[in-house]
Amino acid sequence: MKELIITNKILNWYDIHKRTLPWRKKTSLKKKQYYTLVSEFMLQQTQVVTVIPYFNRFIKNIPDLETLANFENRKLIKLWEGLGYYSRVRNLKKAAKIVIKDFNKKLPENFLDLKSLPGIGDYTASAILAIAFNKPFIPLDGNVERVLKRYLYLKKENQIQKNNLIESKKILGTSIRSSDYAQALMELGAIICKPKKPLCQKCPISKNCKSLAKQDFVLKKIKKDSKDKYFLLKIYKKNNKYLLVKNRNFNFLKNFNIFPMEELIRPKNFNQNLNFKMSNMNMNIKIKNNKVIKPIPFSYWIDPKKLKNHTLPTFTKKIFTYLENHK
Repeated sequence: MKELIITNKILNWYDIHKRTLPWRKKTSLKKKQYYTLVSEFMLQQTQVVTVIPYFNRFIKNIPDLETLANFENRKLIKLWEGLGYYSRVRNLKKAAKIVIKDFNKKLPENFLDLKSLPGIGDYTASAILAIAFNKPFIPLDGNVERVLKRYLYLKKENQIQKNNLIESKKILGTSIRSSDYAQALMELGAIICKPKKPLCQKCPISKNCKSLAKQDFVLKKIKKDSKDKYFLLKIYKKNNKYLLVKNRNFNFLKNFNIFPMEELIRPKNFNQNLNFKMSNMNMNIKIKNNKVIKPIPFSYWIDPKKLKNHTLPTFTKKIFTYLENHK
């Protein structure tokens, strides 16, 4: 009964306050499934406000699975440019091809089949089943985790472990409106139970929230070690153009155009020029100007004023900006 009350309160709140998002608009079942697939891939590690224009442009150019499965890779990457984590879009196309070939052009509607697709883990499979197929799954993203941690006042290391959070989801109950309920919970975390300064006075379940009762909204997270890595970035310049290479040496940004780099192991007297955070890697970068002595394989000369003509990762664009600002 308690779970039913929570569920109804959250759904009633959602019906009034939900955001208008392009992947939520009413459409055919087939399109809803495709929109959910694309949006969930885009929303992995990326905020909604960032995703919206990318989603609209993507759907305009690639309206269905069949088009996606056959879409030219270069154009596909260009549509994704700026969203980062490019393995997502590669996996999205691979998944589309498998669905066309092995699942009769229909997105599978069971957990194990979905998880067998490239780029789909527990969370994304749960989200697709809930949102696209109205199955009683509650995806555990950062927003839902935050609601659970605050509502139940979960602070200890064992309490915030993934397995315990999955078990704790039971308090939220289920609904025959599984699609709406999954989105309602994520929405509640996104616009009410914010990481900082939660809007408790607008929360539909604040009455029984233990964090509100204790006036303690600090969130405990399991610490992930960030690996320090050091790189020497080599600058070659000729006729106001910079030399880029196709990345075949590093696992990050594989096959993208980057500045020539080499990793340094425990360097001494390392005076870095730049620092980047990439996934769980803390990249410390030292820039060195060089002269081209011999041809460099898979290299390209690019004019910094014509970057829009090329498909480049944000990482490379930021280095261009730094170089142009430090002439």
